[in-house]
Formats: sequence, structure tokens, C-alpha cells
Amino acid sequence: MKDWRWAFVGFLYFALALRIGAVELGRGQQTERISGSAGDVLEDDPVGRLKVFVYELPSKYNKKILQKDPRCLIHMFAAEIFMHRFLLSSPVRTLNPEEADWFYTPVYTTCDLTPNGLPLPFKSPRMMRSAIQLISSNWPYWNRTEGGDHFFIVPHDFGACFHYQEEKAIERGILHLLQRATLVQTFGQKNHVCLKDGSITIPPYAPPQKMQAHLIPPDTPRSIFVYFRGLFYDVGNDPEGGYYARGARASVWENFKDNPLFDISTEHPTTYYEDMQRAIFCLCPLGWAPWSPRLVEAVIFGCIPVIIADDIVLPFADAIPWEEIGVYVDEKDVPKLDNILTSIPPEVILRKQRLLANPSMKQAMLFPQPAQPGDAFHQILNGLARKLPHNKNVHLKSGEKILNWTAGPVGDLKPW
Repeated sequence: MKDWRWAFVGFLYFALALRIGAVELGRGQQTERISGSAGDVLEDDPVGRLKVFVYELPSKYNKKILQKDPRCLIHMFAAEIFMHRFLLSSPVRTLNPEEADWFYTPVYTTCDLTPNGLPLPFKSPRMMRSAIQLISSNWPYWNRTEGGDHFFIVPHDFGACFHYQEEKAIERGILHLLQRATLVQTFGQKNHVCLKDGSITIPPYAPPQKMQAHLIPPDTPRSIFVYFRGLFYDVGNDPEGGYYARGARASVWENFKDNPLFDISTEHPTTYYEDMQRAIFCLCPLGWAPWSPRLVEAVIFGCIPVIIADDIVLPFADAIPWEEIGVYVDEKDVPKLDNILTSIPPEVILRKQRLLANPSMKQAMLFPQPAQPGDAFHQILNGLARKLPHNKNVHLKSGEKILNWTAGPVGDLKPW
């Protein structure tokens, strides 16, 4: 058993230095200007740089699904709903499809929920295929590009692979009819079957009003060194405990459950948001998928995200300087987390905290209602605008076909 007494004494000195810096930060409400290729585009205004046509689909693809289960408005996949609402009143919307740069199909594919509130993706491929058949039959725009100038919101665990287990998602692959479209998705991992080139990676939905209601004074001392609440083992879906989170969460628990520097537990207290605001580091490990709402919560509450998910592609990576605000830890290095984090100099931590205090950084991670300048809606539009003009080969030649409508599992071909 390691003796943590000296580490704890060291942390007291460390925390004192950070507390002094945090008080100064709170007094002056200082924020550090984000410079460089990432930070410079945080405040871009996409209006005037693109036009989006929103298909009007029968309500069975969206509104009726939501009426059946209003919980879809508050779960982490709700970006597909709020993006639809945003576009309907956005200045980038055009009612003339002939002048559109992009076409959007509002399909709520993550709103089929279990009693526990988890999305069942098994109907999603059939639902998406049905919607594409509809727009290709009633409008000419899909057929001329086979989706090359269309984008879809697919906030499943593994995007348009439409399965919550990675092995099954990889086996399925991205829905074939979406191979030419641009995907806006929460999932992002380099060199992965379920991440299509040109996809726009976005943050999961976290309720802005709920988080706003739990803000505490900004000069509150950060007296917790490392904070995490959540599962370490998913016994129900991974009885042997080696597959869930690729073992990274289990390693956190086994190595640090008795370490006084680590405030970690499976219990989810009512003070969860307040606790994050009292913490210096917030662990953001992968689960079944690489991403989780903790990343958004950490940024909003100024807690330095410790990202444990090898090869993750982070939200709006061309706008948010993740290297400067977070800490990356390889999954194999989890047993060394204590040494890694205590070795970071206080001045480096204070700079990360100053960057996290920048309002633009927080705004870019949220989907507020109504929309606000620089928020996640606008970052998505910025991502779409930066992909313009479309490549010349986006339009097919007369009679040319690329996509195979009968590709994929047989079950996906059943009518929806």
C-alpha cells in the first residue's frame, strides 16, 4: 500500500498556490485571449456565408416521435432536435432550394428510448433510409448529388453506424446511403470505421438552463484535486469488466479509490455541478463510446478536463484549443494519473483555468434556446461554411449512380 501522506502535503501547498491565483482571477474576472488557428475562429459569424434548405418531412419523422417521449429534449443526444428548431428560424435558412448550399433532413433517430432513457438505435437505419427515399422521390436535389451537398445530425454513440456497442457498430459500418453526405455527430475517433472523412464533431447536449442554475461564486476555492462521478464497471452489459471503457475506468477505480487526492465514486450527488466547480481536474474517460457530457460540463464549470480516450476527435477541434485547456492521458497510463497531474506546474494550471474562463469557450459547447452568438449551433454552421464551395465532383453526371440502395444488413431494408 502506498503512503499518500507526502503527496497530500504536497497537494496542500499546490492547492494554496492555485487558490491565490484563483482568487486573483475571480477578483479581476480576467480571461486570456485565445490566439492561434483554433481560438481565432471561435467568434466567426456564419451568417451570409451559406444558405440551408430544410426539407419539410411528415411529422412521423420528428415531431410525433418527440410527442411520444418528451425525455428526448433533455438527453445527451438532443442536438438533433434543437438543431432542427434552430434552423427553422435561422437567418441562414432559405425557402428557395435552388439557391441552397446545403440541404438538411430533420430525422430524430435517437428518440426511441428505453424505460431507463437510453436510445435504441435498431430502428434508426430503417427510419433514415425511409426519409432519404422520401426526399429523393419528392425533390430533385438528393438525386443530382446522392447526398453530396446534404448534411445529417447523427448523435448516436457511434454516429451513423447506429449501434451502441463498438464491435457491432464497426461490423455494421456507416449507413451506406450516407456515404456521400456530411455527418454532424458526437462520435469522433481517428481511423475509425464510424468516423467519415469530413464529418463535423460536436459536443453532446447538456441542458444550459440546468447548469446555469447551479453556478457558484467564481472565487470559490477549488479544494478538490481530481473529481469523477460515474460507472467504473458496466456489470449489466460487460460482466467480466474488461471491455467497458477498454478497462480505463476500472483502472481508475482500482488504482485511486483510496487515494485522498481523488474524489471518485459511482454515487451521483445533488451537488454534482457544484462539486465540479470546486475541482481542479475533472476526469473525462471514455465509456462505451469515447465521448461523454462530462467534457461539456468540465468546460462550463472551469474544471480542467482530463481526457482519457485514445485517438478521440474532440468537438469543434478547429475552433477550440483543446491542447491548451485540457490534459490528455493515454489509456495505458491511467495507473500513473496521480504522478501526471501532480507534476503539472501551478502556472500551467492557472493558464488553463484562465482560458476556460473565456465566455466564448463555454458558449461554443452549448445549444441554448434561444440561440446566441458563437454557440454550438453557430459552430456547426461555421463548420459547414468552411466546407464551401463544394468540390466539383459533388454533382453526378446524368444517369450516374454511386450509392447502393440494397447494401447493408437485410433487416435495414424492411419498411419503416
